[in-house]
Amino acid sequence: MKAAVVTEFGGPLVVKDIPIPEPAPEQVLVKMETCGVCHTDIHAAQGDWPAKPTLPFVPGHEGVGVIEAVGSLVSKDRIGERVAIAWLGSACGECDHCVSGWETLCEKQQNSGYSIDGAYAEYAVAHAKYVVRVPDGISSFDAAPLTCAGVTTYKAVKVGGVTPAQRVAIFGVGGLGHMAVQYAKIAGGFVTAVDIEDEKLELARELGADHTVNSATTDPVEAIQALGGADVVIVLAVIPSVFDQAFRSLRRGGRLVCVSLPAHGVFPVPIFETVVGGISVLGSIVGTRKDLREVFALHEAGRTTVSAVSRKLDEVNDCFEDLLAGRVTARQVFEF
Repeated sequence: MKAAVVTEFGGPLVVKDIPIPEPAPEQVLVKMETCGVCHTDIHAAQGDWPAKPTLPFVPGHEGVGVIEAVGSLVSKDRIGERVAIAWLGSACGECDHCVSGWETLCEKQQNSGYSIDGAYAEYAVAHAKYVVRVPDGISSFDAAPLTCAGVTTYKAVKVGGVTPAQRVAIFGVGGLGHMAVQYAKIAGGFVTAVDIEDEKLELARELGADHTVNSATTDPVEAIQALGGADVVIVLAVIPSVFDQAFRSLRRGGRLVCVSLPAHGVFPVPIFETVVGGISVLGSIVGTRKDLREVFALHEAGRTTVSAVSRKLDEVNDCFEDLLAGRVTARQVFEF
């Protein structure tokens, strides 16, 4: 099969033929139809984070395809089922986090395209219990970005506790941000979208943003505070300085939800302002299988729109360059 492989951190990915994997007893073999490109894939390929993948590896955690074969412990009835391979490749299923509905915090989890090979390939194996069925009413093209960009921002809106008529600011309107705008609107929030690209801000307005701020020309803190300050700010940009802007955009009692993971940088939280202002700083990491089912249900019902462009696997290095250069308005999706 053809696969895009990381052979060295910081180097270009190599598209080459490798053997089709065999499913282990609890796994399924999925013939991939699509896979979205996430910024996390770039962090993985560059070895940006403290816990690095083991080389060589295949990235990709927004994979959608059809089960072609199953392991010995998986029912053959699942052959032909269209499923999504998400970031959460598997978890222990037994720890406090898993049994309380927070499987994404499991310390024994495996992550697709990071600690185990992912979906930048014509075939991928995945744990049968952790793939999620894709409803018939959703195209594989749309389902791919929903599998990470969708479920990650959906969970962030949940973690932020957005309620009707609250003011929500979204910092970073790209692959994740354009979905965050929609989920915040579904929750009843008044949304301000912040970015440095007018094209992305226009997309945010088309998707229902009540206000937009180009932070390249306007101080986002002043603009958001002029609206009364934000009850919830969700940070999706990977620039460390944005976290400080987001914090200062909050009104008293506000919640800062940190989602993006810059490769470097520290966000100093001002203790006095946090205590006196009753500010909460929260981390939100992707979503569970249940969250992804809800994301799919909303999309099948016509409540959300995915903005993406089609790419081929041979273009993987160009995809990364375009994403890093800000030339991508929303999401890129490989079609196999």
